Parts: sequence; C-alpha cells; structure tokens
Amino acid sequence: MRPFFRLSLWLTAGLLLCSRAAAFEVGWQPFNVAGASPVIAALYYPTQSAPRETAMGPFTVRAAIRAAPEERFKGLIVLSHGLAGTELGHGRLAEALARDGYLVAAIRHAGDNWQDSSLLQRGAAAYFTERPRQVSQLIDALLTDPRWKDRIASDAKGPRIGALGHSAGGYTVLALAGGQVDLSQSARHCERERSADPVFCGVGKDVAPSASAPASPLLPSLRDPRVRAAVLMAPVGVPFTASSLAAIRVPVQIHVAMQDRFLVPRFHGEWIAQKMPQAVLRRVPNASHFAFMDKPSMPIATPGGDIQEDPPGFDRAASLAQLGPELAAFFNKAWPAP
Repeated sequence: MRPFFRLSLWLTAGLLLCSRAAAFEVGWQPFNVAGASPVIAALYYPTQSAPRETAMGPFTVRAAIRAAPEERFKGLIVLSHGLAGTELGHGRLAEALARDGYLVAAIRHAGDNWQDSSLLQRGAAAYFTERPRQVSQLIDALLTDPRWKDRIASDAKGPRIGALGHSAGGYTVLALAGGQVDLSQSARHCERERSADPVFCGVGKDVAPSASAPASPLLPSLRDPRVRAAVLMAPVGVPFTASSLAAIRVPVQIHVAMQDRFLVPRFHGEWIAQKMPQAVLRRVPNASHFAFMDKPSMPIATPGGDIQEDPPGFDRAASLAQLGPELAAFFNKAWPAP
C-alpha cells in the first residue's frame, strides 16, 4: 500500500500545482484611442506581476498597474457600465475574469459617464443607438491594436468575445447580442406603470425632443456578430421588442436584484428572461440595484438611491466574490471545447 499511497500524494501535489499555475494575477492599464470618436477604457488582464491596491477616485483597483500581460488570453470581455457610471465601478468582477485568463475592456461611455451626461440630452434614439456603437468601436480598436489583437484567443467562429453590462450597460450588451428597441414601448409602459416603475420612468423625462428623432420608433438593429455571449446585470428591459429577444441565439445570462427600485425586475430583467426561454436567469435575494458594483469609498447619490448603500443584511463583498467565478464559468462554457 505504501507505493500506492506515495503515488497518490504525488498526483495530489501535481494537481495542486497545476491549479495554482492556472490562476493569474491581475494587470491594469488605461486604453485610449484618439480620433473623431475617442475611446476611453480600462483594461484588466492576466499577468504574473504582484497586484497592489490603488485608489482611483471613490473606487479601488486591485491590480499591477501597467504590468506585462500574458502572451495569450482566453478571450475578450467588454464591460459596459450603467447610467452616468465609470469604467472603474465593476473592478471586482473584472479582476475575477482577468484572474481566470480573460482580457476585460471596461469602457467609459462617451456622453454617459459621471462627468458628462450629454448623450441623454440628445434624446432616447441617440442614447440607445450610441451606447452599443461605442462598444463595437472599442472591439474594433482592440482587434486592430498590435499590443492586444494577437493575444485574444480565436476559434473557427473568430475571436472569442463576450459582453458584460450593468443597468444601461445591460441594455447595451443585449443590443449587441441582437435585441432591438421600439421607442414607443417605453412611452406606453410609463403611461401604465409609472407609479410601479418610477425611477426608470423618471430618468430622461425632461429631455428635450431631438431634432433628428427617427421617423419610426423601431430603431435599427445594432447587433455585433462578434459578441458571442452576454451577461446582463439588473438590465434595462422595457424598450426591447419581444420578437428580437426571441431571435437571439448567443448564450445569455441575466442577474436581477430582488430589491431593485431603479429597474424593477418584473418590468426589466425578468421580462427579458420571459421572452428568452433559452436565457439563464439568476435572482439575487435582498440585493439592490447597485449590488453588482464595487462599493465606493463615499456616498454617491443617484435617482435610484445611494450607490454605497445595501439593504440590511446584504453582504456585497461576499456576493461579488461569488459572482466573479460564476461569470468566468459562464464565459468558459460559451466557447467550443479546444
């Protein structure tokens, strides 16, 4: 039995070493593309360099700043923040994906970030159109950048690209997956349900009508066929047509916060899931709208409440620590086996 026991110990030690070798540290650096439509993003990626905590405004990056990246990534995950958000607001989730081997590109949406709300002022058509286009532009930039393009894994279907979005970012990545907007649906919804969905129906109600408003309330499809899997966290759902959601064929996972007052789940995330029977729905008990964001170091007021606050008894840090590996597992499953 002794030789067998020794062999078991060696095999166990080997498996432990392999599992440790498969885990990476996290690197971080800004990614800016100049031009008529500039792109600003934060890149999180696997590295061998030791991380450190760096405060960036009210959020903290836990990564090795400007560290050398690994030669190969499992794929690219683009990350879209919510209304008036920041590319730094989902660091814990981005870091978890980077530790699993992914390049995560967290965009700062032009005209819809904590410094600039001009996109919403241009009207609903511009808002719902420009957000997905900006993410497609970010994908274009990374797939042509010599520092990054050859590191992103590909297969017979092309580069392995997924998308992750929160709130308005959930809308954004679902539009990239094939969801199409009918602007008249929001108006009809708010006529019927304003008191039950007051924050969604209140945001943008004073926006001036756009001179370039489309003749038809049905906006053109903004599907980007390079996006092959999508995760929505507390997403905007009302504007999508049911037929476009039913036609989506890429893997989709939806996370809803059951105490969400900003985007009430039955009108948004759960409604999307009802129209997409192939999608996976995850309900997070006792969570508010901002449960999917890092907790900032100071209060930040929004129409849906303070980003820093959680319902009594909800542990946001523990929830994010569990969610990060779940997201990695979802994206890992989305690609064909090597």
